[in-house]
Amino acid sequence: MLRLLVAAVMALALCSSARAETRLPTIPPNAYSPEQKAAADEFLAARKVPVFGPFEALMYSPEVMTLARSMGDYLRYKSKIGTTLSELVILIVAREWTQDYEWYVHAPIASKAGIKAEIVDAIREGRRPPAMSADEEIVYDFTIELLRNKRVSDATFARAEQRFGKPGVVDLNGVAGYYTFLAMQLNAARYPLPADGKPLPRWPE
Repeated sequence: MLRLLVAAVMALALCSSARAETRLPTIPPNAYSPEQKAAADEFLAARKVPVFGPFEALMYSPEVMTLARSMGDYLRYKSKIGTTLSELVILIVAREWTQDYEWYVHAPIASKAGIKAEIVDAIREGRRPPAMSADEEIVYDFTIELLRNKRVSDATFARAEQRFGKPGVVDLNGVAGYYTFLAMQLNAARYPLPADGKPLPRWPE
């Protein structure tokens, strides 16, 4: 009986290890194809850092990686809603997708950009944040409705359009969609959380 119990525990451990294993391992630069090398060089020229994070997984399809990086160059740094509110959207996306790496990277950035600690903590815990500014409330409501309901109510859309204009609404949608795409890639690849990272609380699945 004891042997069976030990065997079951070992099997469970092996299964958990397999689930945690990265499905799209980082490709060493010395193993890049010509297309991958060109994509990596473009990434370095645009971002001033080597390929990292979700873009490592995307390197298996270098054209997708390059197009994704290009879209991110605009949505991350130049969107009509501004970088602070963009970071709020990114945190909501990371939380809704329970994407540990995305949260690990962007929670400190959001804090530096001006998102209050109590707002960051509430999103992490799955609560509606307290004491949001009017702009933060608009962005929070829009993004939560879009991710959870797969649509946005007339009232919520109207508030966003009145505040940010139609271009701003498109960019707000774009930031949410872009970081959802990256979260999907990271989750599907089982991209690892760095050793100093703290996983997000898990919801029942």
